[in-house]
Amino acid sequence: MKLRVILPCVLLYLTAGCCDRVYVHPFYLISLNDTSANTCKELEEREPLVKMFVPFSIESHFTSTYEEGLGNKSEEERKRLSVNFLTDPIYVLGARFYRELKKIHKSNNIILSPIFIYESLLSIYLGTSGKTATDLQIFLGFDSPFTNSSCAFKIDGHKVLFALKIILNAPLRSRDPEGLIFSKLLCVFSAPGAYLSESFAHELAFPDVNFYVRAVNFTNPTEAAEQINAFIERKSTHKGLLANIDQETSLLLTTYTHFKAVINGASPLKEPQEFWLNSQTKIFVPMMTVTGIFKHKHRNGLSIVKIPLSKSIFLLLLQPSNSNELSSDDQYPLTPSLEWVHGLKSKQIHLTFPRVSFTSIYDLQELLVKHDMADLLGKEANLRLLSNSNVTIGKIINQQLFELSPSEGDKIEAHTEEHAGETLKITLNKPFQFAVYEEGSFALIYFGQITDPLKET
Repeated sequence: MKLRVILPCVLLYLTAGCCDRVYVHPFYLISLNDTSANTCKELEEREPLVKMFVPFSIESHFTSTYEEGLGNKSEEERKRLSVNFLTDPIYVLGARFYRELKKIHKSNNIILSPIFIYESLLSIYLGTSGKTATDLQIFLGFDSPFTNSSCAFKIDGHKVLFALKIILNAPLRSRDPEGLIFSKLLCVFSAPGAYLSESFAHELAFPDVNFYVRAVNFTNPTEAAEQINAFIERKSTHKGLLANIDQETSLLLTTYTHFKAVINGASPLKEPQEFWLNSQTKIFVPMMTVTGIFKHKHRNGLSIVKIPLSKSIFLLLLQPSNSNELSSDDQYPLTPSLEWVHGLKSKQIHLTFPRVSFTSIYDLQELLVKHDMADLLGKEANLRLLSNSNVTIGKIINQQLFELSPSEGDKIEAHTEEHAGETLKITLNKPFQFAVYEEGSFALIYFGQITDPLKET
């Protein structure tokens, strides 16, 4: 096994028992510190002057130049920058918020995107300064051992965001009308007259992503929510679900993603099949089936099947083998482990599982409050590099539409090759979990649990 695979596994093993522990990174790769600056105040004074602009109204039909990226990095720069240092922080952050969503939704369907959660918070980090920047940097997993009593080691958030974009390019560039379908809409809404950083807006705008930065009057929260929802529905396939905006809000960051995995070679079953919600209750749901060579393993009472969705994206389907319902948090993993993707062996499998289509929405601000970190990006947050208008972040919304569908087309070559031995039959007819990974970095794109395939939200 190559060193670059072994090292993340060892590090993840060491942090698996306590996913709130901070992963220490090679800071020389992403350092922004000037060693001659000895205090936070000195570093803040040396921060560059930021050009500001006022966003167009949400009712405007014009496209702003700030909604366009400054240009792509060269391919040479892309190859020089390793992205694997982000794998573990994304896992850890995803685990933290998954635990909070479990408390809120309990045994209901849950889906979250650790990588887009990370992107949202990292984007805001670009506009922070002082103690807010230090606290958020630590929360993102960059707690440097090289600190002094006055100031923490500061990272280059722009370089980290670019590394994240390299990973995110995998699903964006893997789109296929007959395979993986992926789209993303990113919006920043600010109060009228509020000045925002030009560089902040340009960093969020990059190819293959629909990005908008618009002004909204938040003094009437109900009307503001209606305007934003209508705007989202005009610009995407998403149904706007935003509600309950605080009247004191002057900034909202929203990310909407649509991920549709068309399972190559899978066919829909004509009749709905039974699905056990628990040991006493069953329903009938639409299912699909596919037979072919898949990677699989059965370990510690957990069945794991790997399904390739494209050259760079794959899906894991996971289900406890001895229960009709998901086990308790103490017995069942809270978050995917790199251990899940290792030791898989090719096997002829007849797989049957539900068709899935549901939407989830959550506010990262609300989850930070439940995580006892209400002050991290609260009203006292230092956002001087994002705006000089003393803005207050109201919500950081992540909304996703996630679908698993059959292709009904010709089977792909990987599903028709011959394989010696008996065919293993696997039927996901009780609550199960799933995880979507980027192949190169093993970064976690989506993760969740399906407890009722008929529920759309």
